[in-house]
Amino acid sequence: MRVLLADKLPDAARLRLAASGCEVIVDAALNGEALAAALTEHDPDVLVVRSTKVQAQHMAAGRNLSLVVRAGAGVNTIDLEAAGGRGIYVANCPGKNADAVAELAIGMMVALDRQLVEGATDLRNGKWDKGRYSKATGIKGRTLGIIGCGTIGAEVARRANAFGMKVIGWSRSLTLDRAALIGVEYVSDPLEVASRADVLSVHLAASPETAGFVSEAMFNAMPLGSIFLNTSRSEVVDNDALLSALNTRGLKAGLDVFPDEPAGKEGTFKHALAQHPSVVGSHHIGASTQQAQDAVADEACRIVEVFAATGRAPNCVNMAIESTADHVLVVRHADKVGVLASVLEVLREANLNIQEMENQVFAGGKAAVARISVLGKPSVQVFDRLHASEMIFAVSAVPVRHRR
Repeated sequence: MRVLLADKLPDAARLRLAASGCEVIVDAALNGEALAAALTEHDPDVLVVRSTKVQAQHMAAGRNLSLVVRAGAGVNTIDLEAAGGRGIYVANCPGKNADAVAELAIGMMVALDRQLVEGATDLRNGKWDKGRYSKATGIKGRTLGIIGCGTIGAEVARRANAFGMKVIGWSRSLTLDRAALIGVEYVSDPLEVASRADVLSVHLAASPETAGFVSEAMFNAMPLGSIFLNTSRSEVVDNDALLSALNTRGLKAGLDVFPDEPAGKEGTFKHALAQHPSVVGSHHIGASTQQAQDAVADEACRIVEVFAATGRAPNCVNMAIESTADHVLVVRHADKVGVLASVLEVLREANLNIQEMENQVFAGGKAAVARISVLGKPSVQVFDRLHASEMIFAVSAVPVRHRR
């Protein structure tokens, strides 16, 4: 199996994949047209990326491309629709950088409360101002609100509990049992979380549904002078509303992500939020600890190894949650060459689209049973044609009941 590593990963990843029998090509500088050209030239089975965008042109560039692995949690940089349209699996590495992101969020909270950045800057400039920098509120006993209580949000909660904070949270999928497990008081309304939080930390994935989710209403609900943290994605926040809240409500913010970040790792960057005196900012490095990168690389390698061995992609994010098939055709047949091919030919001629299929062989290797999910009800003629074969023992069709 040929693997193209198109982003910077620990060299241990290359060595591990090579040792497992993969042909590994490494070029961390690829993106855009250069990535498309490399996919055409090398024609890999697997593409592994971190922050590099993988778009429709890239999906079409490699004839044998079958799996794209995002060495990280989010997949907003990958065109899932284009991948699905070509039958290309997209897998990610969720939770492997959770500790690193949680550490940064907590670090920013402490830095804002204790004015560590301002104080360190004054010291470097030769200024001593103990009076100003001895006025922190303190963290113990204050309320941390979490919007998005997935793996990263849960790690933030765990650390905040160790600080003696009261932790409340909301997620679309959060249940009372899950909240109790991660040490969070479940709140059913995100606006209520904001209104009760001395510190509000957002941990949402970027998607059309979460765009601008942290809105003007949410900032207006936050107590005056409270702290806002975003170590997830800039797109989930109404950044104009955040800027207004910094200027009019005395909010302070810790931000690891910004609108219109530079595409490269170095360069100039000016944005009203990044330069704001009430913001402690970092360079979108929440997941960038050596521990996190090693863990992500290990998971990316595991996904490739499982795919090479089984043809299945762990952590796949672009498969249909539920088939649209309305019938399952169950065919008991002789385990001989050509039998299944003849069944599929009958279904093709009957214009029955196959959604899913599995075939299990019985002990002894003489017979098997195929379960074929189809869109459309098999006709009497289909049954007659299948029963006409002496290699087919029995055929039945079961209607599918879809979840509502």
